[in-house]
Amino acid sequence: MRNIKLIIEYDGTNFCGYQIQPNERTVQAELERSLSMLTTETIRLTAAGRTDSGVHALGQVVNFKTKSRLPIEAFVRGGNTRLPKDIRILLAEDVPEDFSARYSAKSRTYRYVITRKSQAIGRHYAWYYWNQLDVKKMRAACADILGSQNFASFCQAKAEVDHYICDVRYAYWQQIDNRLIFEICANRFLHNMVRTLVGTMVEIGDVQLQTANMREILLARDRRAAGQTAPAHGLFFVRVDY
Repeated sequence: MRNIKLIIEYDGTNFCGYQIQPNERTVQAELERSLSMLTTETIRLTAAGRTDSGVHALGQVVNFKTKSRLPIEAFVRGGNTRLPKDIRILLAEDVPEDFSARYSAKSRTYRYVITRKSQAIGRHYAWYYWNQLDVKKMRAACADILGSQNFASFCQAKAEVDHYICDVRYAYWQQIDNRLIFEICANRFLHNMVRTLVGTMVEIGDVQLQTANMREILLARDRRAAGQTAPAHGLFFVRVDY
């Protein structure tokens, strides 16, 4: 039995998220259908993380077990032939039997893009935010979320999780022309955590709004203490490190 690891990218615009859902178009369903056709087996995938409806991926990682003797490059070429154009397999490799895209991961990295310019082309890949933002305040807020902390305030209410502790390795805002780019790396993420962090930092940076500071929001451990959830279409799952 082989264990195959794939790195994939997808445009999440027309998907109801990564995970299979009844009667919905999902990334997992399309991938499993393609790989099952290729191998003539029933393929079930394990993913490094789940993305919500509208969220994109540049480096999602999945793995699956197969008895197929196809050459490794056939999983890229043959898989892509059977996939819709908004999903691409970038890389395939044989990995040890005990490798798990989810449980072997050491960290995951996400990116969020905000644009200050209203646009037709690219509107599915950035949040258009028109109010003036104080980027210095948003950068200062990043310092408060570093390290191992309880992120209950930034998790979707009533989410079923074992605990709310996440270890944030780095988080920063970068300004490039009309875009603000937030990048964050952590060992794990809670449901809607990145989007809620972004929405909260935007409210901290919006000169027209008055909010509590990031430290107070963290200590509250209550989703109601945090800001809005940023729109899904500005979020990208960038990579996974093992």
